[in-house]
Amino acid sequence: MANEMKKVDAVIVGFGWAGAIMAKELTEAGLNVLALERGPHRDTYPDGSYPQSIDELTYNIRKKLFQDLSKSTVTIRHDASQTAVPYRQLAAFLPGTGTGGAGLHWSGVHFRVDPIELRMRSHYEERYGKNFIPEGMTIQDFGVSYDELEPFFDKAEKVFGTSGSAWSIKGKVVGKEIGGNPFAPDRSDNFPLPAQKRTYSAQLFAQAAESVGYHPYDLPSANTSGPYTNTYGAQMGPCNFCGYCSGYACYMYSKASPNVNILPALRQEPKFELRNNSYVLRVNLSDDKTRATGVTYVDGQGREQVQPAGLVILSAFQFHNVHLMLLSGIGKPYNPITNEGTVGRNFAYQNLSTLKALFDKNTTTNPFIGAGGAGVGMDDFNADNFDHGPLGFVGGSPFWVNQAGTKPISGLPVPTGTPNWGSKWKAAVADTYTHHLSMDAHGAHQSYRANYLDLDPNYKDAYGQPLLRMTFDWQENDIKMAQFMVGKMRNIAEAMNPKMIIGGAKKPGTHFDSTVYQTTHISGGAIMGDDPKTSAVNRFLQSWDVPNVFVPGASAFPQGLGYNPTGMVAALTYWSAKAIREHYLKNPGPLVQA
Repeated sequence: MANEMKKVDAVIVGFGWAGAIMAKELTEAGLNVLALERGPHRDTYPDGSYPQSIDELTYNIRKKLFQDLSKSTVTIRHDASQTAVPYRQLAAFLPGTGTGGAGLHWSGVHFRVDPIELRMRSHYEERYGKNFIPEGMTIQDFGVSYDELEPFFDKAEKVFGTSGSAWSIKGKVVGKEIGGNPFAPDRSDNFPLPAQKRTYSAQLFAQAAESVGYHPYDLPSANTSGPYTNTYGAQMGPCNFCGYCSGYACYMYSKASPNVNILPALRQEPKFELRNNSYVLRVNLSDDKTRATGVTYVDGQGREQVQPAGLVILSAFQFHNVHLMLLSGIGKPYNPITNEGTVGRNFAYQNLSTLKALFDKNTTTNPFIGAGGAGVGMDDFNADNFDHGPLGFVGGSPFWVNQAGTKPISGLPVPTGTPNWGSKWKAAVADTYTHHLSMDAHGAHQSYRANYLDLDPNYKDAYGQPLLRMTFDWQENDIKMAQFMVGKMRNIAEAMNPKMIIGGAKKPGTHFDSTVYQTTHISGGAIMGDDPKTSAVNRFLQSWDVPNVFVPGASAFPQGLGYNPTGMVAALTYWSAKAIREHYLKNPGPLVQA
C-alpha cells in the first residue's frame, strides 16, 4: 500500500529548465514547493569535474547523462498501419535524466522566437490563402504574441547569462556593425553579454553568406563570453571553447544550466525541496476528474508514495508530460481518424539537413575547438522571410555553422566513397579532420494529423504502465522544404571553394530513421491554444480540464520552430508562472474561460 506524504502547496514533476524556473517563481510567491526528479542527483561537481567530464566515450557514446531506456522508453512506428516497436538504443533523440534534465547536457544555443511562428496558421492564411496549407497539416497559433512574451525572453536571458549581438533595442537599430540579425524582432534590452568570438569555420561561413547576398549574424549563446553574475546571484565563468558542451556538464561553469543558474538560489529557500530518484507514475485526480489532488511516485528504494499537493506542475521532457497526462486521464486523447481530442495531438520534431565542406590542407578549421552555442547563422530563409508562394511548402529554416567541438570518435567526416575501415579510411580521416566544416539547415517541422502520440497497447515500462507510442514519419512538405533549403545552403558552401561537399537533403519517400541522431528538439502533444477542442492547455499552459495542473515545456508547441526550443520554453514558463502568481493563487480556477 502506498505511503501518503505531508501535503505541499505545489509539486513539480521534472527538474529541468521549466521545473527549476517554476520552483523559483513559486517559492518567491511564498509556496512550499517540492520537485520530483526521476533521475539521480547531478551537478557541476562531480558530473562536470575536470578532466573526467571531457570523456567522449562515457558521455557521447555511452550516454551517461541520458535516460535509461531499459526502464522507460517510447515505441515508434511510421504510420498507423504498423505495429510500433520500442526505442531501445539512444540515437535519434536524447532525453536527459537527473537534476537539470536536458538543461544540463544541452548545447547552449539560446534563441527567442520569430513572431510569425507564434501565429503560424493565421499568418499563412492571410498571406497565401487557406488553400496553401496542405491537407492533413494541423498547424495552429500559439495563442500568445511576441510582445506579450518579450519581457520573459529578456528575463530568461538575464538568468542564463546569454551572449549575443542585438539588432534593435526599443526601436533603435544598434546591430549593423556588431553581428546583429536584421530579421530579429525588437528587444527591450541588450544581451547580458556580448557575442562569443567566432571560430574560423564561422568566419568562413559569414564571408561566404555575405558574398552571395545573405545576412549572417552571431548566434545567441548561453555559453558566456565573459564572467557573469545573474539576477539570482549565481556566478558563471568565461567559456574557454573546450568543445565539450552538448552531452556534457560544463566544468567551467560557463554553460547555463538549471544546476548552475537557478539551483544555487533555490538551495537558500527553506520552502523548496528536491527529491531525486522519484519516478512519478500518475497525477491523482478527484472523483469527478476536475481537480488534481497530488501525484503517486516510486522513490529510490522502490516504495510507492502518494504526494498530496494543491498545485501540480508537469515540467518534464516533452514525451513525459504527454505520457503522464494520458496515464492520468487529463484531457481527451487524440484520435487521428476523427481529428478529435487534444492529448497527443500535433507531435512535431526538427527538419534538419546538413552539409559538410571538405577543404585542402591550406584551410585549417581546428574543429576540436568549439562552444555549444557559438557560431554564425542567417535567417534569410527562416520563418516567412521569403516568398513561399511559388515554392509550395510551409515553414522556414535558419542556416548556421555552429562549431560545438568535433569529437575524435563520432566526428570524423570522410569523402564520399571512402571505405568504412582500414588504412584508406585512416588516411581520409587524417586528411579531412582539421580541414572541414559542417553547416546545418535547422528547419521548422510542421505538425500533421498523421503524426501523433498515444499509449502503446503492447509494451509496458518497468512499472507495468503502457509505454508512450510515437507515430511519426516525414511528410511531403518536409521533403520539399529540405530540398529547397539544401539548395540554398549549397550556394554558400560553394562560395567557400571547398574541394568537396558531402551531405544533402531528404529524398522523396525518405522515412524517419530512429538510428541516426538528428536533434532532441521534440515538441507538441500537449499543445497550447485558445480552443479547448484543439489544445490541451490554455494560453497560460493551464489544463483546460483540470485547472490546478499546469504543463510548461516544448509539449505546448503547436508545431516545431526553426530555432532551438529552449529559449521559448523558458519564456513560456516565466509567462505561465506570472499568471499563477498574480491571478491563479488569488482566485484558483480557470484563467481562461472555454
